[in-house]
Amino acid sequence: MTNERHLLRMKFAPWALLSVAMAWGWAFVIMKDAIQRQSVNNFLFTRFTVAAVVMILIRPKVLRLLTRDLVMRAATAGIFLGFGYIFQTLGLARTGAAITGFVTGLYVVLTPLFAWLILKERVNRFTWLCIAMATIGLGLLSIQGFSVGFGEFLVFISAVFYGLHIIALSQWSSGRDAYAMTVVQLMMCAVLAGLASIPQGYSPPPDAGVWGVVLFTAVFATAIAFIIQTWAQAHMSSTKVAVILTMEVLFAAIFAVIFGGERLTIQHTIGGVLILTSMYLIVMKDVESRNGN
Repeated sequence: MTNERHLLRMKFAPWALLSVAMAWGWAFVIMKDAIQRQSVNNFLFTRFTVAAVVMILIRPKVLRLLTRDLVMRAATAGIFLGFGYIFQTLGLARTGAAITGFVTGLYVVLTPLFAWLILKERVNRFTWLCIAMATIGLGLLSIQGFSVGFGEFLVFISAVFYGLHIIALSQWSSGRDAYAMTVVQLMMCAVLAGLASIPQGYSPPPDAGVWGVVLFTAVFATAIAFIIQTWAQAHMSSTKVAVILTMEVLFAAIFAVIFGGERLTIQHTIGGVLILTSMYLIVMKDVESRNGN
């Protein structure tokens, strides 16, 4: 009976993770309209405050795990994550949801580059090829005539912070409770967005529509998504998890075109495909290297 239950969970886990990727992709589209009606920092402050509260309510005992060591490391990682969200959302306000999704996905490619620069990990020729492919893709997405789109630039900065966030977690997550680490990181995201809101002051979501987006992104695309991801990783390899979660980029593009009314030019489509391909190649190469070890 136990084996049957485990097999059932192994079959269900990929679909659960795919739903997370879909939620993240859909978030790009619905946030686009919401941040036109509320300032980016006010929106993010409300979103991450709600997300942190929901996670604490789901598992109140997590507060007992907040040691000084865990809080310091998680808060530092949270700074990278918070800046990633702030720059990503500022960029989303200035460019399309599909392009935002593609450029955000660059963090998958940037992470091994940062591991080489910061952790002195070796980067092979295949990874350099993927980085070059992604760079060309970024150029096709962001270059407009003789200028570079400012929105795309802001999203690229967010991808840099997301990459640094992954590096930080790779060094500090081991031996520490993942749920508690996430709660602290979400709190730090709320603090950063709150501080950024001070000059203009804080105002709550202006209408039910924006509140709906806040609750969806806070509850489903943040709190529940993390819980599903944590559960799924207990039943499948981290590399398979990474492959499925990269579908977020593709879902963002599909939803933006179908429901957001966006149009991708041939240049943008080619750029997006190059980035998406480089993401999958790097993840699959990681699968092979792990299997080889």
